[in-house]
Amino acid sequence: MGAIFNVFPLILIPVLTYNIWAFGATASAGDNIDVRTHLLSPWLQVPMASGVPWVLTFGDVMVLLALILLFVELLKSTSTGSAAIFNHALSMLVFIICLVEFLLHPAFATSVFFIIMIMALLDVLAGVVVTIISARRDVEFAGQ
Repeated sequence: MGAIFNVFPLILIPVLTYNIWAFGATASAGDNIDVRTHLLSPWLQVPMASGVPWVLTFGDVMVLLALILLFVELLKSTSTGSAAIFNHALSMLVFIICLVEFLLHPAFATSVFFIIMIMALLDVLAGVVVTIISARRDVEFAGQ
């Protein structure tokens, strides 16, 4: 089970959630108006001490989920095994899929999905950079 966790790119979870939700909404409504409206609709309202409510939208929840999973991905990227390299390859595939969806499908041309796509890119870049630096240190210590 641990090997699957190391290979599976966690940023895929918010991407799949958005895909299921956006394709489901556009299939039922026939356009992307409902997608944009739902992203901005209040999901949770918490009264604050200042007297105004703190409004959390569905789009905010999606970005928050992606941010938490990006943090976990960054922690996972410190390993240098073959599972980490496969994880980086899958993360690159997730980013490419996100980029194609963002450019070609109207339901994905939102700020929320753009931020999730950038998080997928950061996952790829950070994972590759951290793996290269970790591997270089391993080689240097092994040579001494």
